[in-house]
Amino acid sequence: MVGISMYGGYVPSYRLNRMTVFAAMGWLNPASMMIAAGEKAVANFDEDTITMAVAAGNSCLENKSREKIEGLYLATTTAPFKERQNANIVADALCLKDDIRTADFTGSLKSGTSALLSAIEKVGFQQEGDVLVSAADCRLGKMGSVQEMFFGDAAASFLISNEDVAVEFKGSFSAAYDFVDHLRGANSNYDRQWEERWMRDEGYERFIPEAIDGICRKYGVTIGDFSKIIYPCYYKGARKGITKKLGLEPEKVQDDLQEDLGDSGSAHPLIMLAKYLEEAKPGDKILLIGYGNGFDALYMEVNENIEKLNQRSKVSAYLSRRKELDKYTKYLVWRGIAPAEVGMRGEEDRLTRWSLVWRNREAINGMQGVKCEECGTQQYPPQRVCVNPDCGAIDKFTPVYLARKGGKIFSYTSDMLASSINPPAIYGNIEINGGGRMLMDFTDCTLDDLEVGKSVNFTYRIKFYDDKRDTTFYYWKAVPESEEVS
Repeated sequence: MVGISMYGGYVPSYRLNRMTVFAAMGWLNPASMMIAAGEKAVANFDEDTITMAVAAGNSCLENKSREKIEGLYLATTTAPFKERQNANIVADALCLKDDIRTADFTGSLKSGTSALLSAIEKVGFQQEGDVLVSAADCRLGKMGSVQEMFFGDAAASFLISNEDVAVEFKGSFSAAYDFVDHLRGANSNYDRQWEERWMRDEGYERFIPEAIDGICRKYGVTIGDFSKIIYPCYYKGARKGITKKLGLEPEKVQDDLQEDLGDSGSAHPLIMLAKYLEEAKPGDKILLIGYGNGFDALYMEVNENIEKLNQRSKVSAYLSRRKELDKYTKYLVWRGIAPAEVGMRGEEDRLTRWSLVWRNREAINGMQGVKCEECGTQQYPPQRVCVNPDCGAIDKFTPVYLARKGGKIFSYTSDMLASSINPPAIYGNIEINGGGRMLMDFTDCTLDDLEVGKSVNFTYRIKFYDDKRDTTFYYWKAVPESEEVS
């Protein structure tokens, strides 16, 4: 039996009300008032595809041992690197072992379900080991566009296994079409889409029913056998048309999260699935459809192990943790759409010394510390000599993954002079639970949220962006515990 044994999700805390967008850009396209209901999730200034995939991966794995994970597949259309495997960065940040298979799935909005199918095939063939699938996207639409209204940022992760399976994989049906409804060239930052009626009538309203009919014919089931049908489509009219055409009861179609999140690209069908699994019951049959340049349809069935999973509200918890992003211009600066003056300190050359990063990759990317085998002292960053003055053991350490341990605030301050597109910069000293102290930036909070002794969690974020070399550097930051979902 192969299928999903654990799942997780991540939604950034900031929300941008669509009426805020309309108030700023409605003069360009007054008709956009018709789609200005609700809000969309917006990644913080220090978040992107990589950081969200790491957050969703940690949400999925929790404190599970990572020794059995034999692969990590990352699905995204907004990877920060074209020639550096993005999945490797996620694997390092999750402290997975080195001898695993990693792969980037990209180029299509159905890459999330394609990665899921590839993981299922790998685990099913080898009959041992697990594969973690993470999908994340942070897509941009031009100012005043339909895409700007609809696109939201999020990530989802699933652990594919043949042990403790909670959602069994029954089969799949796929089709590949060079149907161009959305398009983004190799040198473009913004999504382009073709005429909306074409996208609805020849796209969603043709291919979604074809996917459902194909899976039913292939496996001898009927559409009525499914407890929930999950597919992405941010056009309300098209979704209603598909429901009516197929004779579906509206409650059998999973909510598309447009009012609270927006469309999260390659991650969207997966995060819709994660949202449904919060309430799924043993015996439920699920049809998951990934759409984009064709489709992937996955037929799955929930079993009794679903009730053994801890903290099933992996997506709802993040959706309920929200902050209003009341300034449209702030969104533009965070996403690099509008340039901002950050002062002379922002002109510092931020060359990354890759040889140094390689030698310290476990500590930098994985936040891996060590524990002395002689006296039990935990320390970070890793050293060859124990820092305990009463010990001094040499090269006698066990690696410790500190990212899930959290800590407490020892000191903190804010700095209006530091270069930042989200001033003031807030940083301080953190005492890591179990031992060790380090200087860290704070994120997803204000100065008023902090106090000495308050608990924090650690989150993988963008440390800085080197615009001269188009390179993003990542590191760990602290988030006050009340602001983060553990």
